[in-house]
Amino acid sequence: MTNHIVLFEPLMPANTGNIARTCAGTDTVLDLIKPLGFSVDDKHLKRAGLDYWNKVDIRYHDNLPAFLETVTNPENMFLISKFGTQTYTDPDYHDFDQDYYFVFGKETTGLPERFEQQYARQALRIPQDDEHIRALNLSNTCAIVIYEALRQQSFAGLERVHTYEHDKLK
Repeated sequence: MTNHIVLFEPLMPANTGNIARTCAGTDTVLDLIKPLGFSVDDKHLKRAGLDYWNKVDIRYHDNLPAFLETVTNPENMFLISKFGTQTYTDPDYHDFDQDYYFVFGKETTGLPERFEQQYARQALRIPQDDEHIRALNLSNTCAIVIYEALRQQSFAGLERVHTYEHDKLK
């Protein structure tokens, strides 16, 4: 089983850097669908994920159709959208024989409308007060969703407790 965070045409290097850090810490694949709104050599991107960028399994895709060709099980591809009619906690992410793909839209315009309509049954929403904001921050949203999947998967492969040389709690 592999979890994937998929970013459709991300624009902001700091968001992508923060998401890369989350991917590094959770052993999650980061799929980037071009065009990107920045260079992967961009100093802001490196600053946000400097120590982690080379620890992330990053897969680049030339466009959305090219990404879709790599999806092993389309039923396990979930679009994260404020238009979703289910919450991100509703699906079951327990099957260790499956890959899970969490697809996030561009910071300014989200996912393409036709794509969302095609996969409407797989569109998930994070509850929010829509009268106060348009959307949550992209990197925060990715962390919320991936940690729900990992919680359901009993945090497989991750350390629940780590002993540090200078443990502040001891």
